[in-house]
Amino acid sequence: MAYTIHDLEDYFKLYRRSIRTPRKFWGEIADNFSWNQKWDNVLDFNMTEAKFSWFEGGKLNITENAIDRHLVNRSKKTAILFEPNDPNEKAQHITYEELHLRVCKMANVLKEQGITKGDRVCIYLPMIPELAISVLACARIGAIHSVVFAGFSASAIAARILDSDCKLVITADGGFRGNKTIDLKSIVDEALVKCPCVDKVLLVKRTNTPINFQDGRDYWMEELLENSSINNTPEIMDAEDTLFILYTSGSTGKPKGMVHTTAGYMVYTGYTFKNVFQYQEQDIFWCTADIGWITGHSYILYGALLNGATTVLFEGVPSYPDFGRFWEIIDKHKITHLYTAPTAIRSLAKENIEWVEKYNLSSLKILGSVGEPINEEAWHWYDNHVGKKKCPIVDTWWQTETGGILISPLAGITPTKPTYATLPIPGVQPLLMDDKGNEIEGEQVTGNLCINFPWPGIARTIWGDHERYIDTYFKAYPGKYFTGDGAFRDEVGYYRITGRVDDVVIVSGHNLGTAPIEDAINEHPAVAESALVGFPHEIKGNALYGFIILKESGENRDHNNLRQEINKLISDHIGPIAKLDKIQFVDGLPKTRSGKIMRRILRKISEGDFSNFGDTSTLLNPEIVDEIVKGKV
Repeated sequence: MAYTIHDLEDYFKLYRRSIRTPRKFWGEIADNFSWNQKWDNVLDFNMTEAKFSWFEGGKLNITENAIDRHLVNRSKKTAILFEPNDPNEKAQHITYEELHLRVCKMANVLKEQGITKGDRVCIYLPMIPELAISVLACARIGAIHSVVFAGFSASAIAARILDSDCKLVITADGGFRGNKTIDLKSIVDEALVKCPCVDKVLLVKRTNTPINFQDGRDYWMEELLENSSINNTPEIMDAEDTLFILYTSGSTGKPKGMVHTTAGYMVYTGYTFKNVFQYQEQDIFWCTADIGWITGHSYILYGALLNGATTVLFEGVPSYPDFGRFWEIIDKHKITHLYTAPTAIRSLAKENIEWVEKYNLSSLKILGSVGEPINEEAWHWYDNHVGKKKCPIVDTWWQTETGGILISPLAGITPTKPTYATLPIPGVQPLLMDDKGNEIEGEQVTGNLCINFPWPGIARTIWGDHERYIDTYFKAYPGKYFTGDGAFRDEVGYYRITGRVDDVVIVSGHNLGTAPIEDAINEHPAVAESALVGFPHEIKGNALYGFIILKESGENRDHNNLRQEINKLISDHIGPIAKLDKIQFVDGLPKTRSGKIMRRILRKISEGDFSNFGDTSTLLNPEIVDEIVKGKV
């Protein structure tokens, strides 16, 4: 059966078939889901105009596939395992039966508040069950959910609400994050001053902190749910009806509202979850991302639930109450799959290894990496200390725009190679292009990564701005989707993502990608992580400025000696041309919640321009910007 890939021979056979007859292939995959009406046509597309229609004529509701169809055989199985921020608060095991009931009640609440098919709903909640339930309730009634990470500023929320013209906001009195309590309601109140389109605010009680309650607009969710019916018939959706809008993190320019539609997204996330992670019935899957990002949408919620999985929802952070929290949760719940970001792996690798070793991690079967290319040192630490060299690592490459994983090992099937995303998912056709628009063929080559043919999970547009969608992804290489990433293809056809193409600095006429230089720096035993940017140089045109985080072992060393050792390492690995003109040792890097380094801030600091960094509230650690400025070389 094409839905489940069993071994490497099976993968290659299916991959060849998926390229030769893509419509037939994806039609077979789609047959594994429940449809109210079968499609008339699997795929119609125009790459130049960026128009895609998957399973046209098909009718369905994604929540019937993610919840209802599991009630026959999995009603008592845990669907969502909620682990609170405070380890002393009891974890919740929400069965498929209970999830169905709670989603139905929430769906009815939304309808009672005047939300109908096609309306946009902004969800600004911490990582609590109500977040998952609100998302699924929107999908059940055909409302379009727009989840905003519960750490964004009022101005960031307002921009997203206004762009998509949301009618209703779902938020909480507050949220817990480590030892902090975040006042979510006052942030929403500030945002809504600029948002006349919002009629109502539904409030979850989480922190019991005092709030400013606005009668006629604000409603306590608990009270509404008490009076709502448990019976709800899901809205029948067309295959190409919009399921959700998700805004990119805005590391460059105005955030883009990526639009994902119902059927294609369902088929692709369900298929990739099953095969990349080789999920089995009794497994317990933990993706540590936030549902405010695409990783959480696709692999905490939709992909997992479509496969009848048990998926973990974690409210807290890896460092609270101590650096053993991840490992304690794995031990406590017998987690089988851990899917996390290299930035989390590197931060935990800096700490004493005893935090890992004091817990029993023997339940783990499969490890995953997501959000950015993983460097070799982090890969080996993850493999040695977390997986105990027994768990395959799936280093997944994909984007908000792609909906699901495009290039990745299949756990236990694809031979892994540190730092390589390896091979494409069946149906995905990657290729490398040069700057002149020519395809780069062969092996041991580097180029701009493009995709030659649509896949079901591809975003359909940018909300309200299709021209920007075309300009951003389809204009540079006509007839192809341009990912914005560079990649290297090795002698066996494995792909290694080298970083954003715009993370290239021209030094003395040489195009230097920052990722390989950072990899070289990170091999130094005293270095935990690094980020490079270019800054103007009167002779070279541009020179390289390195922002480097040291491990504890390196903090007490002579910094001038360290700078010399780092540059020698770069010279040995890349060449003298890639040596850094300036090296600043820092305690952290400005990162978005999805783990991307906001390099525009580092560029401004390197240039000595501290005038306007824009909205830094979207960062994981906005306070780090001031610290870096103070320590500028």
